[in-house]
Amino acid sequence: MHFVYIVKCCDETYYTGYTNNIEKRLKAHNEGKGAKYTRARLPVTLVYQEEYEDKREALKREYAIKQLTRKGKEILIKTKDK
Repeated sequence: MHFVYIVKCCDETYYTGYTNNIEKRLKAHNEGKGAKYTRARLPVTLVYQEEYEDKREALKREYAIKQLTRKGKEILIKTKDK
């Protein structure tokens, strides 16, 4: 499986990423071993994720989410369970 995810940082900003192991990636983020962006904004909390069988599709979706405004990401996060 491949995952696209959004984490909320301690400064209330969002970080969007891709991984093939969501638990390992979140642990790395919170240990300061993840993305440079999140290292200074710990801890991070998983607020959204999508699963894909195809890596290419997951990376396309990651790019699309990164193009969203903050408001767009918040709408996506709020509607994930609906």
